[in-house]
Amino acid sequence: MKRIICLAAALLLLSTGCFAQKKGGSRNYIVGFYNLENLFDIYNDPAKNDEEYLPDGANKWTQEKYEKKLHNMAQVIAAMAKDNGRYHTILGVSEVENRLVLEDLVADPQIADANYQIVHYDGPDRRGVDCAFLYKPEQFTLLESESIPFTFKDTEVKITLTQEEQDYFRTRDILMIHGLIDGEHFAFYCMHLPSRIGGKGGDLRSRGAEICYKHSQEMMKKYPGIKIAAMGDMNDDPFDDSMAKWLHGRERLEDVGEADFFNPFLVMIKDGFGSLCYQFQWSIYDQVLVNSTLAHAPQGGLKIMPIIKGKYYGRIFKKPFMTQKKGQYKGQPFRTFSNGAFINGYSDHYPSYILISK
Repeated sequence: MKRIICLAAALLLLSTGCFAQKKGGSRNYIVGFYNLENLFDIYNDPAKNDEEYLPDGANKWTQEKYEKKLHNMAQVIAAMAKDNGRYHTILGVSEVENRLVLEDLVADPQIADANYQIVHYDGPDRRGVDCAFLYKPEQFTLLESESIPFTFKDTEVKITLTQEEQDYFRTRDILMIHGLIDGEHFAFYCMHLPSRIGGKGGDLRSRGAEICYKHSQEMMKKYPGIKIAAMGDMNDDPFDDSMAKWLHGRERLEDVGEADFFNPFLVMIKDGFGSLCYQFQWSIYDQVLVNSTLAHAPQGGLKIMPIIKGKYYGRIFKKPFMTQKKGQYKGQPFRTFSNGAFINGYSDHYPSYILISK
């Protein structure tokens, strides 16, 4: 179908890190991902499981709350742009209900001048949420997009679901966009791999990573030299099978072979960083991986660059206003709801991103 408990010092480093390159350089491009945590509109869509997010639903999701949510999401995007000296060229997002919420988001006065364009397809997820891309058309020329379905066809992953369960299973599609940056071919994948609810789904997340990996290898054959970044809420850490085995994520640039991906967040989780916290344990589910061509580009070509103190090639964006300041969850991401009550927060995830430059 087309279409780890986190170290305080380490987190402080992430929030104050700076580029190895000049922020104002014309050949710097930011590529990242942000889980927007249930960005629903207030209208009932019979095709989606949005009953919680209606004015008379469990969350009492009113126009006022919706507008506050949009404002908060835009505030984070604007804060990243201020820190980086530029807007993201490519920003993958997840947990969005439809195109309308994306149009409302990019029209927010805080980020309207970014002129973000949208790529979104309505997918089959039973919760009614999708992945999408926001991109700057002045920097990225879109050539094609594809919504890649999650299927069990020709998988090498050992699947634990019965055939009946497989037939019933529905989750987010993987979104791919292909285009040009500075005359070079790029493909970007955005995914939100299956949940860990109930302690299950490891095989399903591995299958999702396998789908992405196989498609990326096909793109590399079709477009020799194409540069690829795969991003998303993986619901797994960088060392889990989905990322390390099925997406071939490697920790060090020198270990990245022609068919591998470089995962800059693998060393970061070992050093105590986190993008979300569950039961007081930090993880990095929000990752951006790059293929060998983007990791090892020759002189004069766009490639991934270190962002923080010349050491880390990824960044988890964390500012005080995005973080709980008191209570049981002090120091964790400041989310929209807590114990069923609207608290006017941002997201239960921090965004992550990489820098590519010449």
